[in-house]
Amino acid sequence: MRLSNIIKEKAIILNLEAGNKQEALEKMISFLKKNQLINHDKEILQKLLQRESLGSTALGEGVAVPHCKVKGIKNPIILLAIAPNGINYETPDGQPVKVFFLLITSPEDPSLNLQILALIAQLVRKSPELKGKILEAQNPDEVLEIIREQEEKI
Repeated sequence: MRLSNIIKEKAIILNLEAGNKQEALEKMISFLKKNQLINHDKEILQKLLQRESLGSTALGEGVAVPHCKVKGIKNPIILLAIAPNGINYETPDGQPVKVFFLLITSPEDPSLNLQILALIAQLVRKSPELKGKILEAQNPDEVLEIIREQEEKI
């Protein structure tokens, strides 16, 4: 399984701006709804905020992976959002988040959720240049190509 096969071009935000964690999540969910990738936006936002209340989903070094499980999701959804100016996300390392991998999966397949979270963590950990390259991307197609290239290397 590869992230580049799951992430869709219409689920990539190149210039996310938000003042805080909740506003960032609201904007990402609104983007997914506007692009008709989800329809239970309020429930998803609530579940994401619930998950964040248990502990930050930030991986550190400017990357976060907010995630939740929602009934009615047939295929996993990954939104990749780039926040060039960084967003205060209450991270353990205190760094603002610049790259988000927001994951929504079905509760019927919890192992798939864990597999995808592990793939994201592995890609971020084993590709030190990933974040920098993504931040320089000019369009969604370029973002996907960067992820493909980095997946090939690991």
